Amino acid sequence: MAEAGGQERTERATAKRRQEARRRGQVALSREIPSTLLLFALLGVLVFGGEALLDRSTRLIAGIYARLHTLRIGRLEDAAALLSGLAEEVLALLAPICLPLLLVGFLGNALQIGVEFHAEALQPKWTKLNPLAGLKRIFSLRGAFELAKSLCKLALVGSVAAAVVWGMRHEMPTLVRLDLGAIRGFAFEGVMRILLFSGIAMALLAALDTLYQRWQYEENLKMTKQEVKDERRQTEGDPAVKARIRSIQRQVAYRRMMAEVPRADVVVVNPTHLAIALRFDPAVMAAPKVVAKGADHVAERIRRIASEHGVPIVENPPLARSLFRLTDVGDTVPVELYRAVAEVLAYVYRLRGRSRL
Repeated sequence: MAEAGGQERTERATAKRRQEARRRGQVALSREIPSTLLLFALLGVLVFGGEALLDRSTRLIAGIYARLHTLRIGRLEDAAALLSGLAEEVLALLAPICLPLLLVGFLGNALQIGVEFHAEALQPKWTKLNPLAGLKRIFSLRGAFELAKSLCKLALVGSVAAAVVWGMRHEMPTLVRLDLGAIRGFAFEGVMRILLFSGIAMALLAALDTLYQRWQYEENLKMTKQEVKDERRQTEGDPAVKARIRSIQRQVAYRRMMAEVPRADVVVVNPTHLAIALRFDPAVMAAPKVVAKGADHVAERIRRIASEHGVPIVENPPLARSLFRLTDVGDTVPVELYRAVAEVLAYVYRLRGRSRL
């Protein structure tokens, strides 16, 4: 599928793209699954309650005909009462059929896409009322597929029904010698066979349609490489801006680290490539702490600040390399370096004429 910008939609949809599509009501939904479940639900209702429903409907019709000669509708209230009673009886008759079908129809969709409510999908869109847009949808590739699917479904169910009736053709001539109950049983058995085999055929069609709907859904959601890059930039931020933020953070950390050098007790160097500034206050610290560290030009800057503020600089290459490798700014000195650091601090304190260890 070529795009206006010359790019093709070759990339799988991202999670963000899928969420946005779901909010708009775009989901991989096969309408054949609810239809198939409705057929089997109707079959189940007829199997477990068909006789009772048939008897009840027979009594209802017989009762209506039996009361025809007694009906006297002289007033509007009489007609309203008659229609109200009739409506109650019809609702009581249809409720055992309609309620399971409604529940199954809801479950057929819920099992595919879950249960969610999005206001955006419920908002009215005037573009849907545009006749030109409607014609485009009808004569589109998807419209042609839906038409072909409907014709296939009609032909499939019709063929199944015809096959069932054809299979029962030898029994039909004998119906003239049977009573009404036997004829009713024969018709009921034919209906059950039609529903059963139609349901099986519809299940196969629903499986194929589900695969197609999911494939079509993935194809419609595919993105161009540029769309993926743009979305990543929106989600994660512009790389240039992020680099600028990291640069500013490094500068702030660098200035904060350099501000700690004048408060250090000693700077251990290697002798020119590395510099680690240490501070120890036994009142608040369990061990000496690294307040600044750096290599090359940063080490040179640390040494310069230390010299300007009278902080002793001690050359100890092994210790400097170990501290640089094992610690970060803000860490305390590792236990294995306690002795070497203590010796350096003791030397510095003797130079200053004080003892803090």
